[in-house]
Amino acid sequence: MSVKIVNVATQLPDFYRETKDILPFLDVWLANHDDRFKRKVKKIFEGANVDKRYSIMSPEEVFSLHSFEERNAIYSREMIVLGEKVLIKALQKANWKPETLDYIITVSCTGIMIPSLDAYLINSLQLKQDIVRLPVTEMGCVGGVSGIIYAKNFLKANPNKRAAVITVESPTATFQLEDYSMANIVSAAIFGDGAACVLLSSHQEDVGPTILDESMYHFYDKEHMMGFELTNKGLKMVLDIEVPDTIEEHFPSILIPFLKRNQLEIKDIDHLIFHPGGKKIVNLVEGLFSEFDKNIDDTKEVLRLFGNMSSATVLYVLERMMNTPKQKGEKGLMLSFGPGFTAQRVLLEF
Repeated sequence: MSVKIVNVATQLPDFYRETKDILPFLDVWLANHDDRFKRKVKKIFEGANVDKRYSIMSPEEVFSLHSFEERNAIYSREMIVLGEKVLIKALQKANWKPETLDYIITVSCTGIMIPSLDAYLINSLQLKQDIVRLPVTEMGCVGGVSGIIYAKNFLKANPNKRAAVITVESPTATFQLEDYSMANIVSAAIFGDGAACVLLSSHQEDVGPTILDESMYHFYDKEHMMGFELTNKGLKMVLDIEVPDTIEEHFPSILIPFLKRNQLEIKDIDHLIFHPGGKKIVNLVEGLFSEFDKNIDDTKEVLRLFGNMSSATVLYVLERMMNTPKQKGEKGLMLSFGPGFTAQRVLLEF
């Protein structure tokens, strides 16, 4: 009995700005800093390879709201809106009725909601009353792949069931107005807001790429590298400069044994579905794969068009991949990194 990804849907919030239109807001934010520092910050924004980013808030709100309570209230309200829209879009695309879902996983790390998003979706879409819920809240950028892994394991153990993985993220809601650290600046330069939904099935009649295998890889003693600190002003970004070097060091261990147990090598992978964490990590992974004549063009394009939307981003890459023609039997590899520090992988067959 196989588990298939039936479709992917994505949803963007209403507000958006091109990077060039964000620069004047930086002048106001950095008004009390010297010109050299201002130029450095603008150079980071201009060199982030992000042309546009979307947000649940207007730029005026992003650069003026100090209170965690204010930002989190907007986050909670808008995540429900985005989550409902993207789930409805995915269900309509698959021609599924809401009550046919057996398992709902909601993923987010950029705000706090209790009850979690899934409870609101159960009520608004009248999902079945015995649906199994799993909110995933602390996995960061790797949460989208994590959700797929959890859904696959549930469906593998339960034939003829259907699952939805909904990721909703607003990194702009975590922006810290009084934090002028490189971690806060770099995250502001590369992140944007967005939502995505993946539908999976263990019904024999449902079609889509088959999940052949999945696995998590955990780095020892690297908890400090990525995450959030909860402060009185909200969620403060933690982003260590050693992330790219750590990924490069562990890259063979992350990929080679995982592929080997499926009787594959990197050369056998036709499609790379890689999370665009940021320019440095994208350039690093692109270089590591280029020697095998593989590209991550879809990853770079998602970063350019939307920025890093945390857990939702890799699902935007997956959607682009699924929207292009494939030969039967082609292989795809999903790969994402997140707090912990962790790397997670899903092997697909189209």
